[in-house]
This record gives sequence, structure tokens and C-alpha cells, in this order.
Amino acid sequence: MNPAADGTEHRRRGLNGLLVYTFFMVTGFAMLMPLVIGHFVNRLHLAAALVGAALALRQLLQQGLAVFGGALADRFGLRRMIGAGVLLRAAGFAGLAWADDAVALFAAMTLIAAGGALFEAPYQAAMALLTSEAERPRYYALSNWVSGIAGTLGPLLGVALLRVDFRWVCLAAAACFVLNFVIAMATLPAFSMPARASGARGGFGLVREHPVFLPFVIAMAGYWFTAVQMTISFPLLAERLTGSADSVGVMFALSAGMTVLLQYPLLRVLERWLSPPRMLTAGVLGVAAGAAITAAAPRYDVFLAGIAVFTLGALLARPSQQTLIAAMTDARAPGMFLGVSSLSLAVGGALGSVLGGGLAGVAASARWHWLPAALFAAAALFTALGLHLLRRRLPAAAA
Repeated sequence: MNPAADGTEHRRRGLNGLLVYTFFMVTGFAMLMPLVIGHFVNRLHLAAALVGAALALRQLLQQGLAVFGGALADRFGLRRMIGAGVLLRAAGFAGLAWADDAVALFAAMTLIAAGGALFEAPYQAAMALLTSEAERPRYYALSNWVSGIAGTLGPLLGVALLRVDFRWVCLAAAACFVLNFVIAMATLPAFSMPARASGARGGFGLVREHPVFLPFVIAMAGYWFTAVQMTISFPLLAERLTGSADSVGVMFALSAGMTVLLQYPLLRVLERWLSPPRMLTAGVLGVAAGAAITAAAPRYDVFLAGIAVFTLGALLARPSQQTLIAAMTDARAPGMFLGVSSLSLAVGGALGSVLGGGLAGVAASARWHWLPAALFAAAALFTALGLHLLRRRLPAAAA
């Protein structure tokens, strides 16, 4: 897919703007969302299950409705939907500042999800349209590196502001998204979209007729099924091995540190020998191996070795997946393609979250502590097999 913006200077400004946008997007989200459950459970005394349901609703609505956000972007323009989405999310974050009951919590989470559904697919489509095929792998690696830095910094800022008041956290997070509105309007070009398909060859028709896109999206649901365990079953395993909640923080610090240090240079080195399909398959295999090591870990140091392998796999898989999706996206309906691609996270992530928590309880009661991680390792292994079978078709589809 060729860049749709007019002129190299406009394209470069748009790509630089998207990196700044990515930083504030991830910082604002990571600043607030990890603190939500603690605030509403420990300070406002809502039931943990209720707050968990509100957080799950946010995830499902955002990812599930991204298809519609993509379709709206194809109809009304990428920049407009990004602007509308970030302002809606800012309103949701600000609403959390004054939410003091379950109704207000669910209302704010719905706004937050709706905003994400509007801006996520257009944001990804803008990156796909502004990058050339040659520069795309490195740009996605750089974008993920920026996300890693923001994801490390965000929680630190959130905890610092929490010492003042939870409302300050909410308003600072909202301000990040208001700033992103300004960034998007100032740096993104008014995309000159090619003629859009209509009728039977409308946006989803193009997706359905693509020879490999939907099988690829379905296969990647298995990856997300396993990837979400970093926040679901792995923390439970860490605490079981050590008896201390501090071990969970060490686990996340290891993963974040590896992301910041290795994401961009690792991709720069490996892209010399591995094509995006091969790199993605290798990354998913790494995730499977890491999950298997954590499942069999008799001690915490072995568990951390598994987390390191798991993180290395994720560092390869995420930008490679983005590169392939962008390469397969039809320029007549970029929002729809990127919206449909988000369904792999919506379905796989939701199933992984539900089964990760449920199986952890069953495994603990039956003393089969290895069971959840072993199951997720097997799921990632089957995903890697599916990607290997698709691999010969992916370069042709990308071309």
C-alpha cells in the first residue's frame, strides 16, 4: 500500500507526529487504568467483581466496536475520527475523576471504550498509509519502543499524582488525550483516499474477498489468547512461587526494561535475515516457549527466565504482525481492514482473560499450578503452526 499523503515532507511530519501521539496515548492510559481498581475498591468500597466487570466491559467494547470505528473513518476521514475519538476518551477519563458509584463508573468506562473504538483503527491505518513497505518494519519497531518507554513512565507518574489526589491522575490522563487532539490536527495530513469500494465490494466485502487476511486475523487470536497472560495468570504464578506481591513488580520491571532496551535494536538486527512472516512465527514460538518455562518453573529465577523468553517473543511478534496487516490492507478501506484486525485481540484477549483467571483458581485448588501456563503455551504453539502454514501465502498477499 502506498502512502496517501501528498509530499515527502507532509508524510514525514505525519509519521513524527504519530510517534509523539503514541507517547501521550500510552502514557495517559498507563497513568490511570492500573489505578482504577484500587481506587474504586479500596477507597470507594465497590465490589472488586463489579469493578472488574467495568474494566472488562471497556476492553470488549473498545476492541469489538473498532470495526465500526474503522468503517466511519473510511467514510468521514481518518483524521476526523482520530480527533473525535481522543476527545471522547478524554471526557471518559475526566468523568472518572468525579465517579463515586457503579453507575458513574460504567458510564465513564463506556465513554473511554467508545473513544478508543473511534481512534484505534484510524490511528493504525494512518501509520499504514504514511509508511512505505520498505520502512514499515523499522517504523513499527520504533513505535513499539516509544510505547515501551511510555508504558514504563505512565504508572510512575500516576502513582506520584495519586499522592495528591485520584482526580489529578484522571485529569492528567485526560489532558494527554486533549493534547493528542492538537497533535493529530496539526501534524496529520488530510489523507487523499483512493476511490472507495461500494456496494458488494464495500469495506467488509474487500476484507472477505482477501485471500489470506481473515485466516491471518483468526490465527492471531491464538497469540493474544496467550499474550494477555502477562497481566492475568503470570502474576498469580509469580506470587505463588515467592509468597510476595513484590515479585509481580519485578516481573513487570523485567519485561518493561527489555522492551525499552531491545525493541528497536533487536528488530534492526534480525530484519537482515528474517522476513516479517518468519519473524512473526519466530516471535510466537518464543511466546510459547516462555509460557512453557513459566509453567514448569520450580523456582522464581526460572520463572523470570521464562518471562524473559516470553518478552523476547512478544518483541518480535507485535511489530511483525503490524507490518503484515498494513501490507495486506486495501487502500480503499484501510479503516475497515484495521478494525477487523482488532477482532483477534477482542476475541483472543477476552477468552484468555476469562480462562486465565478461571483456570488459575482450578489449578490452585487441584495443585496443578502448571496447568494454565501449559495450556497457553500449547495455544501459542498451534498459532505458530497456523502461521507457518500461511507463511507462503503472506508475502504474495503483501505484494
